Amino acid sequence: MIPFNRPDVGTTELSVVTEALGLGKLSGGGPIAGAVEEHLTELHGCGRTLLTTSCTHALEMAAHLIDATFGDEVILPSYTFVSTASAFMMRGLKPIFVDVRPDTLCIDVQQVERALTSKTRAVCAVHYGGVSADLDELSDLCTDRNLTLVEDNAHGLFGKYKGSDLGTFGSTSTLSFHETKNIVCGEGGALQINDLALVERAEILREKGTDRAKFFRGQVDKYVWREVGSSWVLSEILAAMLKAQLSRKEELQANRLAVWTAYHNGLQEWSDKFGIRQPTVPPHCEHPAHLYYLIFKSLEERSDFISHMAAAGVMAVFHYQSLHLSPVGRALGGVEGQCPVSEQASDCLVRLPLFSGLSNSEVDSVLEAATSFRAR
Repeated sequence: MIPFNRPDVGTTELSVVTEALGLGKLSGGGPIAGAVEEHLTELHGCGRTLLTTSCTHALEMAAHLIDATFGDEVILPSYTFVSTASAFMMRGLKPIFVDVRPDTLCIDVQQVERALTSKTRAVCAVHYGGVSADLDELSDLCTDRNLTLVEDNAHGLFGKYKGSDLGTFGSTSTLSFHETKNIVCGEGGALQINDLALVERAEILREKGTDRAKFFRGQVDKYVWREVGSSWVLSEILAAMLKAQLSRKEELQANRLAVWTAYHNGLQEWSDKFGIRQPTVPPHCEHPAHLYYLIFKSLEERSDFISHMAAAGVMAVFHYQSLHLSPVGRALGGVEGQCPVSEQASDCLVRLPLFSGLSNSEVDSVLEAATSFRAR
């Protein structure tokens, strides 16, 4: 079976992690994590990067940094991972789900405008598959309405919008280093901060609500409890994994882009023949080849395709289920037909295996299996 994902780790990662083990510091906040944070900050040109134990925790930090009170609202796409919504709900914000665009599956700005109320405090944009949302329009909208823009950039490391890095438009953005992402450490994430006024408070939140970071820099003679926070610091071992992966970023990205391009070209004639949609990448966007998906005409057709691929030895999987139709979403008022594009994607979208170590022969096998499928 060709798996959906296989983390690309090897001798480089083993060497760097072994070196980290010998330094005698395994907890977070060490020199390796600091070096990785500086690397990511320079790579993105943001004000500050703080490594976290997951992208979910980075989103929770971003939610805490919003000037809001219990019951205020955040607008976000229904077609996203549950963390995008639950992070804000843990802060006391109410998620307002809107639909995504049919071409990019990113948040629809027109739907955002219709959802605005006097309680709206923030908008969270998800760059699906690393293809950018409409950042000019979202930035203008948030500026005009004095709203906070947060970028859930879990898919978008190395992606660009009109030449600028994804994650540099919102006051904060988040990254994921889960094992399915382009750069991995098993479990991990980062909060990237563009509004420098938020840096000190973000450091406090990440360090259990204390000013411990300032203590380690010698800025205070002791650290104290400043506000309610949590333990969101990434260990040095996982930071070492990131250091190794980032040293290989050109190789990893070149491999992923080659697979993505082979799929896109190799499936075009077949997809056109059977009315199966391939990903859309607008000309002003540069995607990082995070995932490759197909959209079928019905749930039954997608199920047939997944079964067909499994029989051919290829693991193909579906993706998000519309959050407004989840039990939590329905409790918040979600109903069928509220977000038709999201609902269709939930039923009809399938992802193909895509990872750096996918061999040419495996790519050929995936293409052969896919193009032998005859849609209803």
